[in-house]
Amino acid sequence: DNDNGMLIIVQVLIAVFLSINFFLISTFFRKNVFHTSMRYILFAVTLLSDCLFLILANVTLILSYFGFTIQMWLCLIIYLLSSVYSYVTPVTLTAMTLERYVAICMPLRHAELCTPHGALQLILIIHSISAVPCTINFAIFYSAASPTFYTQRGICYGERFTLFTWQSQFRSAVSQLYFFIMFTIIVFSYIKIMIVAKAASGDNKKSTWKGLRTVILHGFQLLLILIQLWSALIEDAALKVSLSLFINIRYFNYVMFFLAPRCLSPLIYGLRDELFFQALKYYASCGLYKK
Repeated sequence: DNDNGMLIIVQVLIAVFLSINFFLISTFFRKNVFHTSMRYILFAVTLLSDCLFLILANVTLILSYFGFTIQMWLCLIIYLLSSVYSYVTPVTLTAMTLERYVAICMPLRHAELCTPHGALQLILIIHSISAVPCTINFAIFYSAASPTFYTQRGICYGERFTLFTWQSQFRSAVSQLYFFIMFTIIVFSYIKIMIVAKAASGDNKKSTWKGLRTVILHGFQLLLILIQLWSALIEDAALKVSLSLFINIRYFNYVMFFLAPRCLSPLIYGLRDELFFQALKYYASCGLYKK
């Protein structure tokens, strides 16, 4: 019964998070002004990435909860997509931080660097960077797995594609390297923007401090996603103590660090942005609200 309760709560949360994210996405697509700015295009990428990630995670959760079996090739596709999109959001947040850095520290270069066309190229680069860890993992798995594995039926979960203990250690090392690089970029941008903010005056000062707060927000978003990577270590330790402790901690981690950041941080970002907030207000009141 406890398990049923947990599953229902997760379903309600996912439904709420997805509807908020879909509303944010529809706001982006309905206003042309957002399509010409790199910042909003990248924001839309994080929203789409989070939605896909939440849907895939939920599908595997429901399948495993009810003990449904699927063919392993389908499970592999779900696993690879989840793996890529678990990186797309943090890598995009890092790109958004760099965009703020360029806007504030190199304002003259901003117009030529941060174009919609540049944004599309950046999205390709983001996906390529995000696909590296799972491509390596898949190559290791593919070289060792038997060809019959793909047509077998079974319950779908990520651990199925970990054949060696060193694989999970390798995966954890790669993700920690990624996050170290991303945090370094965010700290670098923060320091550079801070220097500009201190020297700025008047209106410039206001916008640079706002840029600084945006960078802090991205740092916080990354931190929540990073905790999600470390939560596996805490869960392993809990499993050694007792199964019920493991289940409760896993559930808490899933809601706090897995589901919540993928909805709340984009919402905070959308509400903080003046232009986006006006558009949200307009569409939320079905166009009754006129500026």
